[in-house]
Amino acid sequence: MENSIKELLGRIDDPEREGLVDTPKRVMNMWREFLSPQPFELTMFKSNGYDQMIVSKGIKFHSFCEHHLIPFFGICSIGYIPNKKLVGLSKLARTVDKFSRRLNTQEYMTEDIADFLWKNLEPLGLGVIVKGRHLCQEMRGIKKQGEMITSSLKGVFLKDEKAKQEFFDICQRQ
Repeated sequence: MENSIKELLGRIDDPEREGLVDTPKRVMNMWREFLSPQPFELTMFKSNGYDQMIVSKGIKFHSFCEHHLIPFFGICSIGYIPNKKLVGLSKLARTVDKFSRRLNTQEYMTEDIADFLWKNLEPLGLGVIVKGRHLCQEMRGIKKQGEMITSSLKGVFLKDEKAKQEFFDICQRQ
């Protein structure tokens, strides 16, 4: 990997230049670190009859666009209505970390987070909203700042308009 990075640098600049000599090693270490999210166990507890919406919002993430290898980043909000299980709060953030630390599109990442939690938590309803800024849009091409919003809804969040609206309203509040 280091040799490939050095070869790429040679097509852009002098890889033997003082500031670039250690760059291949730094880039290799960055990719290894970024592509290695911390493993975790999705800790769950009995709900003991709790059946109201639970929302964790403002979960920050960083990812890399799989089309340009340029970062995109933002926040994720996750809400669910428990069936029989509650999930440890930190595990929602760890789930975002698990699916953001790879080459991605925001659409895939949103759906992967939702599918993982839907399968493991088995809630009555689940919603994931991701708001991201994409440097591939801001630094190249159109060169305009903007925010992309993606969502994935499952269960009662798809079927019950009131539950869906409550989730969206909570996620929009400051």
